[in-house]
Amino acid sequence: MEQDTAPVEGLRPPDEGPRDDRRPTRPKLPMWDRVKFILLLALLWLVLVWAAMADNPLLPFDDAARVQARDSVWIFVLIGLEVLRQIHFLVSERWSGYHHFWTHRVFGGVERVSHRRLSDWTRFRIARAVKWVFWIVVFALVAGAALDTSPFLALFQAPALLWQFLPLIVQIVLLMFVLILQFVALFWFLSRGGIETYYPDDIKTRFTDVWGQDHVLDRIRENLLFLEKPDAIEAKGGYVPGGILLWGPPGTGKTLMAEAMAGETGRPYVFVDPGAFTNMFMGVGILKVKSLFRKLRKLALRYGGVIVFFDEADSLGRRGALAQGGPGGFPRGMRPAVFDEGCHGFSYLSGDTRWMLTRTAMSVAKPAPEDPGAGRNRVVMGNMMGGGGGDMGTLQALLSELSGLKKPRGLVNRYVRRLLGMRPKPPPKYRILTVMASNLPEALDEALLRPGRIDRIYKVGYPSKAGRVRTYQGYLDKVRNELTEDEVDKLAVITPYATGATIKDLVNEALITAIRDDREVIEWRDVMQAKRLKQLGPPEDVEYIERERHAVAVHEACHAVAAYRTRYHMEIDIATIEKGAEYLGMVASIKPEDQFTRWRTEYESDIYVSLASLAGERMFFEGDSSSGVSGDLEHATTVATQMEGFWGMGSTVSSYATSAQIGTGTPGGRGQGNREDPEDVARRALADRIEDNLTAYLEQVVELLKANRREVLTLAHALETHKTLTGEDVVAVLERRQGPLVDGTVYQREELLREIEDYHRAAVAAHRGHAKVSVTLPFVPAATVTPDSAWRPPTAITASPNGADAPAGADPDASPNGGALADGPDASPNGGTPADATGPDTTGPDTAGAGASPNGGAAAEVGDEPEATAAEPHPNGAAESPRAGEPEANATGEPGHR
Repeated sequence: MEQDTAPVEGLRPPDEGPRDDRRPTRPKLPMWDRVKFILLLALLWLVLVWAAMADNPLLPFDDAARVQARDSVWIFVLIGLEVLRQIHFLVSERWSGYHHFWTHRVFGGVERVSHRRLSDWTRFRIARAVKWVFWIVVFALVAGAALDTSPFLALFQAPALLWQFLPLIVQIVLLMFVLILQFVALFWFLSRGGIETYYPDDIKTRFTDVWGQDHVLDRIRENLLFLEKPDAIEAKGGYVPGGILLWGPPGTGKTLMAEAMAGETGRPYVFVDPGAFTNMFMGVGILKVKSLFRKLRKLALRYGGVIVFFDEADSLGRRGALAQGGPGGFPRGMRPAVFDEGCHGFSYLSGDTRWMLTRTAMSVAKPAPEDPGAGRNRVVMGNMMGGGGGDMGTLQALLSELSGLKKPRGLVNRYVRRLLGMRPKPPPKYRILTVMASNLPEALDEALLRPGRIDRIYKVGYPSKAGRVRTYQGYLDKVRNELTEDEVDKLAVITPYATGATIKDLVNEALITAIRDDREVIEWRDVMQAKRLKQLGPPEDVEYIERERHAVAVHEACHAVAAYRTRYHMEIDIATIEKGAEYLGMVASIKPEDQFTRWRTEYESDIYVSLASLAGERMFFEGDSSSGVSGDLEHATTVATQMEGFWGMGSTVSSYATSAQIGTGTPGGRGQGNREDPEDVARRALADRIEDNLTAYLEQVVELLKANRREVLTLAHALETHKTLTGEDVVAVLERRQGPLVDGTVYQREELLREIEDYHRAAVAAHRGHAKVSVTLPFVPAATVTPDSAWRPPTAITASPNGADAPAGADPDASPNGGALADGPDASPNGGTPADATGPDTTGPDTAGAGASPNGGAAAEVGDEPEATAAEPHPNGAAESPRAGEPEANATGEPGHR
């Protein structure tokens, strides 16, 4: 079968078709190339004619032309030669033999001889000299004709003519210099600022001032050793690491570490502000980078080294994984709803669960549509100005300065030595330690983080418990306080993810609290009040109506009882029904120890705590429930989905994500022989298993709350009485013993328990009829305790008269539906109620309680340890419709939109 041999358009293969050096004729010249030199010589002859007429105004053009035709014969000779050259080209374009003779025999032979005898560099220099001679001859001929002298003498008269025109030339150069100077001054002024230089005597910070980050300081000391003694590694063939990246959450001491480096080494410290490279005009950032490193090289030579610190290094230019992200690293318009605080949020969950919910929310969220013209506007701003961020060349300039070639120093070294044929001295080794800090390392360019620029990357994370204890001791030593070592240790436990900045702020807030009470010494109650204020903020000056207050208290009590009975790996930190800016109620838990793994039973306890609100509202309000449990159900469903489909904590082993990706069918299934979409089948099967699991968990939580009905009602009563309870007080109420601020022994009295039941029934009746509660909240006297014992557990557990001891803590063998407390008699073990009773609304710095981490329960960053403070704020209040004038009414009933 014959193939089509038609030529194919495109690039010609290397060995096919005629090449330029094998063409039979010369390529045709354009018309302009044929006449340009002739026109140029003709124009030169007209200039000479005009010069002759200018010297003699009485000389007509005809006479001047004849005179110049006689005197400037060389111009016509050149024109004739150019005409001959063009005739030669014209013949070569039409006669292949003629073209081949001149190309290969004449010029080709000369070229072959020159290639054999002369190098490329020599031939280039000869060609350059010939060009100079040619133009000098042309200038001499023109000058001789203009000066009416011989061309040789005209060359000697040219300097005199140049001297005559020197004033005019100087004026022109000066004008150009002034114009250039204006731009230079403008850009010099714009390139100033944002860079501060601190000399050795200006820095007093040392490594002893950095607390809680000993593991990072040990590695940094190694870098400084090589900076001060570079021969220790260079003599062995290595090189001194010249770049460090410190990344981690805000407030962990990254800037302080950089200052301590400079203080320990006695080297200058150059601080680069995050906005130093944010400029209006393009190119100013590049000038700043060049100017910065010129200064760094001078300081390095003068002091033997220099430390430069780039704070918030991601502002230099985001080209990393989160380059298109908005504030906080989330894509624009994609802040997950699970970040909201409150009972409808996930603040009561553990840190790992929060991060898992965050990733899930980000994976399903969609960016908000942008203005169609926004893209064009950004392009215009990016081309004309800096656009509010680092321009496109700033990062590239920084990269080249960090690892680019360094030129030899000095004009004499660079030019004079080369002019004399000597090789310039190599540039010195600049001892520049570049330190960068960032809260978002994912946004940094990979080229910036490569070895040779940033050699070492250290995470400056949340300090460990020992680091927090050391940090608390350091800041408390600066003020007068009465805190014991045990109290400082307890404070470090209940603030698991406090940073150096938050610890400093907490101690300062405790001092302000003491000064407000006309005291100069910080007490434990001041620290607890400051802790509560920093996490929750000041409570709003509003009061719930009675039935709504009771519903909020029951809701939070169900969460607290479920957490106390099932969440053995965490401790309750605080429970409150005081309304804040972001919540109506809250139950917070903390981890008593640093833990880095999570287990199935722990995730199950998260589900129990989440479902306790729905189970409790249905049980205590006769099957009714509020829309505020929607967030709890969302969290429980998400955790159950991960357990069943991804973590191998359910009835199947295979991963739903992998099965759905490669299309192997339903995880754990056996094949159904139908033609349905495998993805739909997998999702439906997974949804059925999740629903079955959640139903089983809900039944267990219902049994748990039924077995602890009195504990829920007594804890709800304590919350309504005191508004805010510490974790120890919550445990005291549940175990019916003496607490720091609440006397839990009074809840052993059957008479009080009956009053609480009567009040609950009245509140439920008021809920059904949207009426006022007909029964007054039972009165309980406040406990008389010393403020400094606010956290200390009792030395003994009070036993009920019937022989059933109240549990001292969570029973590790207890099932989720177990652990019901024994009902106590009418009288408390001590034979009566405590003295110095006060009213039920008694509050104050002590009864306000505290109990959350100063960091406010923010979600943990990627790769960080999970957030320990877990808070459970209440949704939109109670299970009733909003009314005009009632606090925090929400017409839609949806949580989190206030």
